[in-house]
Amino acid sequence: MSESGSQEAAAAPNGSPTKRASRPAVGNKVTVVLGAQWGDEGKGKVVDLLAQDADMVCRCQGGNNAGHTVVVDSVEYDFHLLPSGIINPKVTAFIGNGVVIHLPGLFEEAQSNECKGNSLKDWEKRLIISDRAHIVFDFHQAVDGTCCFKTGIGPVYSAKAARSGLRICDLLADFTQFSERFKVLAQQYKSMYPTLEIDVEGELVKLKTYVEQIKPMVRDGVHYMYEALHGPPKKILVEGANAALLDIDFGTYPFVTSSNCTVGGVCTGLGMPPQNVGEVYGVVKAYTTRVGIGAFPSEQDNEIGELLQTRGKEVGVTTGRKRRCGWLDLVLIKYAHMINGFTALALTKLDILDVLPEIKVGVAYKVDNQVIPHFPANQEVLQRVEVQYKTLPGWNSDTSAARSFEDLPENAQKYVRFVEDHVGVPVKWIGVGKSRESMIQLF
Repeated sequence: MSESGSQEAAAAPNGSPTKRASRPAVGNKVTVVLGAQWGDEGKGKVVDLLAQDADMVCRCQGGNNAGHTVVVDSVEYDFHLLPSGIINPKVTAFIGNGVVIHLPGLFEEAQSNECKGNSLKDWEKRLIISDRAHIVFDFHQAVDGTCCFKTGIGPVYSAKAARSGLRICDLLADFTQFSERFKVLAQQYKSMYPTLEIDVEGELVKLKTYVEQIKPMVRDGVHYMYEALHGPPKKILVEGANAALLDIDFGTYPFVTSSNCTVGGVCTGLGMPPQNVGEVYGVVKAYTTRVGIGAFPSEQDNEIGELLQTRGKEVGVTTGRKRRCGWLDLVLIKYAHMINGFTALALTKLDILDVLPEIKVGVAYKVDNQVIPHFPANQEVLQRVEVQYKTLPGWNSDTSAARSFEDLPENAQKYVRFVEDHVGVPVKWIGVGKSRESMIQLF
């Protein structure tokens, strides 16, 4: 039936005419910023730029396993759980139901950043938390063996899937019932990990102190998001954590995170329909990095990798671990684009390549001497792909002072255009340094 036909008068059961409901308005659209590689692409910098005139900035998945660094007025702020857009004093920050929250970590992070400058002033009045978000407990962190920096993310998402987790709404409802469920959950973990020690009563005392602190921040997340989408015009920004190749479904499984950090996680993690997704910006580092183990086809375990690591200061914000480094892999970027439907790209850290006489870019994968048209799902296959490279000339000059595309050396411009042409997505920003001013906007 046509849209106009759906609105025609129809007879009600009692015979009186009535008007059918018309197609609902879409409402406000959200702008999404997502990592297109294995994380650490510089998403925080893009979010910081867009948050300057945003009304609301959201986190939809992950926990304090994310790491975004933002520099404002020469002050460096580190974010793990809070949306980094909260640095704009006019922004309301929203932590959605898809995020898992370690309450002590949330307050420690806010207070640590608050001490550095004025940008987090009144943060507790500007933070909204979905009542459906799951809680990370200290024992989740104690049993997290995934890395040296124990965040508890994997264990809490496991508990969520097993339907034994506890949510913010449970903490704020009947504390006696919450305590009973907490004790049952703690006992389950003690039976799974016999050496695990949990001070159950001490934990409950600490958790009770957070009830009054977070109560003013908590809302029914679905209703809150609906009102934001269908109220007055608003600029709403969604800041993805982690990245496409760490997605639980589409990443390099099993060396992935525990949530959907591709565009689908925006809808499930905030409780909003896909029709409200507007621009989707993919953030791409001008080379590739990865923390920890797992396949990395374009890795350069040589002097090139060391140079990228040193020049790019490639150490994880969350883990403190050195990142593995390699050439830009456009097979991987095109795969991330297939999933996310990027409308534009941000190409960051171009200045790190300034000293290289020539630069290689991965453009295809071969397996058993045959070019394959897809990104392999199986880790063993991915480990043995042979990357086909295109060698581009370097520019051997400092780009850090460039403030327009025309300021860049010709070969740097050609590098950017090569990325655009190969992926089929325009580059909207180019990063040539750490500060806000170092992000060149093309359109």
